[in-house]
Amino acid sequence: MTTDTIAAAGRSTAGAGDVQLSPWLISMIVVLATFMEVLDTSIANVSLPHIAGSLSATNDESTWVLTSYLVANAIVLPLSGWFSNVFGRKRFYMTCVVLFTASSFLCGLAPSLPLLIFFRVLQGLGGGGLQPSAQAILADAFPPEKRGMGFSVYAMAVVFAPAIGPTLGGWITDNFNWRWIFYINVPVGVVSFALTGALIKDPPYLVERVKQLRGKLRIDYVGMGLLTLGLGFLQVVLDKGQEDDWFGSRLIASSAAIAAAALIAVLWWELRVKDPIVDLRLFRERNFAISNILIFALGFALFGSTVLVPQFLQTLLGYTATEAGKVLSPGGVAVMLVLPITGALINRIGARALITVGLVIAGGGLWLTSGMSLDVGYWTITSYRMIVGIGIAFLFVPISTVAFSRLPPDKSNAASALFNLARNLGASFGIAAVTNLVVRQSQVHTNLLVSHVTSGNPVYAQWIAGLTQRLVQKGSSVYDAGRQATAVVARVIAQQAGAMAYLDAFRFVAIACFVMLPLGLLIKGVRHGGGPVHME
Repeated sequence: MTTDTIAAAGRSTAGAGDVQLSPWLISMIVVLATFMEVLDTSIANVSLPHIAGSLSATNDESTWVLTSYLVANAIVLPLSGWFSNVFGRKRFYMTCVVLFTASSFLCGLAPSLPLLIFFRVLQGLGGGGLQPSAQAILADAFPPEKRGMGFSVYAMAVVFAPAIGPTLGGWITDNFNWRWIFYINVPVGVVSFALTGALIKDPPYLVERVKQLRGKLRIDYVGMGLLTLGLGFLQVVLDKGQEDDWFGSRLIASSAAIAAAALIAVLWWELRVKDPIVDLRLFRERNFAISNILIFALGFALFGSTVLVPQFLQTLLGYTATEAGKVLSPGGVAVMLVLPITGALINRIGARALITVGLVIAGGGLWLTSGMSLDVGYWTITSYRMIVGIGIAFLFVPISTVAFSRLPPDKSNAASALFNLARNLGASFGIAAVTNLVVRQSQVHTNLLVSHVTSGNPVYAQWIAGLTQRLVQKGSSVYDAGRQATAVVARVIAQQAGAMAYLDAFRFVAIACFVMLPLGLLIKGVRHGGGPVHME
C-alpha cells in the first residue's frame, strides 16, 4: 500500500461509520477543547491577586498556579505522539479531554493553594495532549492540497486564545469569581467528549499500527524519565528565573543543571534506542526541522510581545487589566480574519512567499511598537498590535503545512507532538527573555539618565528650581518643596528608563523576526497529493 493510498484511506474513515464526515466538521470538533486548553495558559494571569487573596497565599506563591500548569503541559506534549501510537489517537485524545475537564472543575472547587496547584498539574497533563492530537487529526482529515485551510482553523484556536485570555479572565474575575475561569471549561469539555466519541475515528494505518504494537512494544522508561526531568526543570527555570534572580538562586541554578544534563542525555539515548519515546529522527527531514525553528520563533514573538504590551500599558500608562486586554483583542480578531485568507493563498503563491511576508509584517509591526512614547494613544498601539497579528496569521498556516509536507501519514502523531513542543518552548523562552531584558535594560537606562542628573548640570538645576518654586507657591516649605521636587525627578527618570527598556524589548523581538527571514529560502518544495513537487 502506497503512502498516498494510506493517506486517502485515513481521510475516508476519519468520520463515524461508513459516512465520510466533512473535514470542516472534524476541525470544529477537535478545535473546541484545544481552544479552551490554550486559553488556560493565559486566562489565569490577571486573576492571580484574587486567587492569592481568596486562598490566603502570597502573590509569589500564587504564581505556581501558572508554573505548575506549564510544567505539566511541557512534559506531556512530546510524549503525546507515542501515547497516540500505542493506545490509539482517538482514545488518547478523549482521555485528555476527560482529564482536562474534570481537573478544571476541581480547580474551581479547590479550597487551598496546594490543592489548586495539584489540580492544575492534572489539568496541564490532560491539556498537553490536546494540541498535538488535534493537529494530527486535522493533518489526516484534510487532503494535502487543502491542509492549509485545515490548519487555519487550528491556528484560530492556538493564536486567538492567548490574545483574549487576559481580557476574558479579567472580565470573569471582576464580574463573577475567579473560580469561573475554570468552570467555563466544563461544558465545552463535555460537548467535545460527546462529539469526538460519536463522530471521530482513527485512520486505518493508525488502527493497524496499534494492533501491531499491542503487547510487543518495549516502553522506553529511560527516555520518558529523562524527558520528564529535562522539560519539567527547564520550564521551572524559564518561568521562575527572573522572579528568583536567575542563577543567584540555588533553585534556579540546580534546576538548570538538571535540565541541561537530562536533555543532553535524552538526545544521546533517543537516537540509540529501538523504540524511542520521542522520534528525534524526524529532524533529518529538512522541511520539518526548519518549520520547528520557525514555529519556535513564532511562539517567541507572539507570547513575548503579548506579555510586553499589557505590562507596558499597566506599569507606565496606568491602564487597568481589562483596558490593557482590550488593546490585545483587536490583534486577535485580525488574526482570525486573515487566517482563512492565508489558508487559501498557500497553494497559489506558496509557503515560502507567505512566510517571508509574515515575518516582514510581524517584525515591522513590532519595530513600529518600539518607537512608541509615553504619550501613545489607545488606537495607535492597537493598530500596531493588529499589524503584528496580521503578520502572525501569515506565518502559522504555511509553517504548519511545510512541517507535514514531506512526512508520511504514520508520522503525523510524533511530528505534531514535536511541532507543538517547539511552539510552547518558544513561548516560554520568549516570555523569559523579554521579562529579563526589561529588568536589565531598566537598570542600564536608569544609570545612564542618573549620570546626567548632577548639581553641575544647568538643565537639571533649572528643572529642580522651577519645580521647587511651584511647590512653594502651593504651600510647601522650601525644605519640603526641594525634597518633593527631587522625588518628582526620580519618578520621571524611573518612568523614562522603564519606557526605554520596554522599547528595547520590542526592538529585540522585531529583530528576532527579521533574523528568521533566510530560513524561508531553505524550505524544499511542498508535495500535494503525491504529484509533482510544487516549488514555491
